[in-house]
Amino acid sequence: MFDEVKDLLVSELSLDPADVTPDAQLVSDLGVNSIELTDFLLICEEKFNVKIGDDDAHGFLTVKDIVDYLEKNK
Repeated sequence: MFDEVKDLLVSELSLDPADVTPDAQLVSDLGVNSIELTDFLLICEEKFNVKIGDDDAHGFLTVKDIVDYLEKNK
């Protein structure tokens, strides 16, 4: 699941693959802003057929947080 999320982050947000690690902070390490994160989570919802609630989305600080959520809810 991490590789799929990483590939999506790289392709959708034009991130450097070397920067996208499980522990990378979405905002401080990767420079993802709130609009980009919202758009990315909508893509994840569609791709992985899950619903990500607003409360859950606010808890996503690292790439691993997204991966863990998707694994738990797919």
